[in-house]
Amino acid sequence: MVDYQLKPEIKVSNGKKGFKGYPAISEELMRVVKAKGLEKTIVAVECYPGVNYHELTTEFFPHLFPAKTIFVDDYSFSVEEVQAKIKDCITDDRVFGVLSHYTIDQFFKAEKIVEAQKKLASSTGVTIVYGTGTTIVCQPDILIYADLTRWEIQSRYRYNQLPNWKSANETEDALRKFKRGYFFEWRMADRQKKQLFDQVDFLLDTNEQNQPKMIDGTSYRQAIEETAHRPFRLVPYFDASVWGGQWMKERFGLDSNEDNFGWAFDGVPEENSILLNFKGIKIEVPATNVVFRHPNELLGEKVHWRFGTEFPIRFDYLDTMGGGNLSLQVHPLVEYAQDKFGIHYTQDESYYILESTERSTVYLGVKTGIKKAELIADLKEAAKGKKRFSDEKYINVFPVKKHDHVSIPAGTIHCGGPDTIVLEISATPYIFTFKLWDWGRTGLDGVPRPVHIEHGEPNILLERDTEFANQELIDRNEEVHGNISTQSGVITEQTGLHGLEFIETHRHWFNDSAVFTTHESVNMLNLVEGKTAVVESIDQTFEAFPVSYGETFIVPESVKNYRITNMGDQKEKIAVIQAFVRNL
Repeated sequence: MVDYQLKPEIKVSNGKKGFKGYPAISEELMRVVKAKGLEKTIVAVECYPGVNYHELTTEFFPHLFPAKTIFVDDYSFSVEEVQAKIKDCITDDRVFGVLSHYTIDQFFKAEKIVEAQKKLASSTGVTIVYGTGTTIVCQPDILIYADLTRWEIQSRYRYNQLPNWKSANETEDALRKFKRGYFFEWRMADRQKKQLFDQVDFLLDTNEQNQPKMIDGTSYRQAIEETAHRPFRLVPYFDASVWGGQWMKERFGLDSNEDNFGWAFDGVPEENSILLNFKGIKIEVPATNVVFRHPNELLGEKVHWRFGTEFPIRFDYLDTMGGGNLSLQVHPLVEYAQDKFGIHYTQDESYYILESTERSTVYLGVKTGIKKAELIADLKEAAKGKKRFSDEKYINVFPVKKHDHVSIPAGTIHCGGPDTIVLEISATPYIFTFKLWDWGRTGLDGVPRPVHIEHGEPNILLERDTEFANQELIDRNEEVHGNISTQSGVITEQTGLHGLEFIETHRHWFNDSAVFTTHESVNMLNLVEGKTAVVESIDQTFEAFPVSYGETFIVPESVKNYRITNMGDQKEKIAVIQAFVRNL
């Protein structure tokens, strides 16, 4: 029996029932229009980039009987003007750009705004203004925010030839589309979203084609606030890879017809969503909306002060059971990440070994005495297809077992080997991975996977060698750990990450129950041993929250203290891995 929940919900205790389908949604909107009793009602539909405009104009707007419809994108910069303006942050690289600081108003000329406003002034009845940046040209009487998740946007890039905002790149490489979204348009759209949060009259979920859901703005804001004060799970998504395995397919009940699933993102708020259940109507929105709206309650004041409205921890799975090696890679040092990409922290990470076989390994650090010039020369020759990279000559390979924890601070060459389930516990900036060698493989699309030796070379630290890896980076489960818990029947072990990394992890073993503290930080956790457990409120402020083996869940800092109880066989110990931001 599969216990892993693929669509975890957050049942909203307050708020009205939502609406599903364009007819029902339109009926509610027309009721509100009538109640306002205005001669002219401006309905603005602010769209996150990626919303299906064709669906809105053909399936939604006709139900509102508009006298006039204005597409605000027609009044912003042209495709050519946008491209010229953002060239500095998009770059010519296939994967990497520079994080932009643009806001949507910077893409409208004053005379075009006046032109749109004149058109609005001459209208009567219901006038619809839609697109990205609607409030630049109008003051709406009803503001609808059409939202969708980043994973859905990426799927549309890949499968539906969705272009980026103000571009003509329908057939462009999906990696380049993702880059443009990540470095430019999502940043801009998120800034706009934050400004409009209090003004939104209705939230429109547009993730499923022709299956929209809507909730009123007050109920939506109350649900987001409630989420920031209780444990919750993100909606996971899974993806195939060239090295992918078979374990998650069986263990998590995934589509058996797919070749493999190499990735599982079940703890990445930048990518994942939350599913809010409003009396049976399920509204899916980006998890970042909680971060934007209630950063102190979710992250904690100290973490918010340090990272702003970014969720700094991520959990994801790497499955190579029956698959192959991950790509050999290195992550940028902080100053390199700042100088080249404009991000203020880097992708420090770790591999928690959730499942293993006798073939399970990790590649970690260079062998002692290696010369960088020789290493780079051989990597470049391999990248040209002239030879196979001699990984056995340059890189350490260590066997690993279940519950080992491998730290990978930036600058450390690494990758996972075959027949291993890795729970990756890392800093959030997951895109900044410099592939050095990919075992001569092409991508699932048949295109050679990009390598980034020119970025990797200045970030490879030769002092991360055999001795360093053995002494400082590998925490073996079989080693004796000190117990830092003062609770009877509870063993709490500090397993990582490395002292140079800002994330700390504690592994808690117990038969019955254990009390946890948030350590003044948001907590991200996973049940890494045992069948099922329940997260309980000590002061009865939230309902008991069940979790199953392998499920990642979040406890907001506002909870402060909470209890986790073993709901399986209490003769057997369970283990929970807990990650939080160190207060250095």
